[in-house]
Amino acid sequence: MCHQIYRNATPTALIYPINFPDNLSKRSLLKRQQLKQLLIKYKRKHPVEMSTVESAIKFLDSTPLCFNRSNLYGHFTGSAWVVDTTREWVLMTHHRQLNLWLQLGGHADSCTDLLGVALDEAREESGLTGFKVLSQNIFDLDIHPIPQYKDIPSHFHFDIRFIIENTRSGKNIIVSDESHDVAWIHKNDVLNKNPEESMVRMLKKTSVNFAP
Repeated sequence: MCHQIYRNATPTALIYPINFPDNLSKRSLLKRQQLKQLLIKYKRKHPVEMSTVESAIKFLDSTPLCFNRSNLYGHFTGSAWVVDTTREWVLMTHHRQLNLWLQLGGHADSCTDLLGVALDEAREESGLTGFKVLSQNIFDLDIHPIPQYKDIPSHFHFDIRFIIENTRSGKNIIVSDESHDVAWIHKNDVLNKNPEESMVRMLKKTSVNFAP
């Protein structure tokens, strides 16, 4: 799964891999261009996040394996900010390894369709179906360092988030092995579960841009 742990990274100071072979397929190049256009559109809508977006674009342009977790410098990940029809509740996971309440999400594993990744992870981590994509545009972007875990060295996650809707009900939730719990959290309680900056940002974006 892809989740923020520390918030002290400075995106504009990131150092990127260089000298990668130019052997990408035409389909991969097309998907990269589509993601780049989404990032440019996101930057125009959220100019205060310009440095973060430019770092993501630079990484995308310079790194052929940017969707693959085998790239130990870092990789793109896909996350789902799942809200209910009233926008009063957010579906969150209590991540077992990190012991944090977080949005649903995970590794792309070479898949360049990050919206598809976000939807797959939402289904796998909650057991729910019937998700509705509220926008195919990027909802939020976060770049964060992941600390070393076992034999996996520290690296960066370039997390692309999408806003998705589902009907609130606890009856059909199935908690995966990766979580202590998965539950609908009221928007007023989200920051009590996790006060990180990106949570504040996504709550605000939901209120401003996706009122019921």
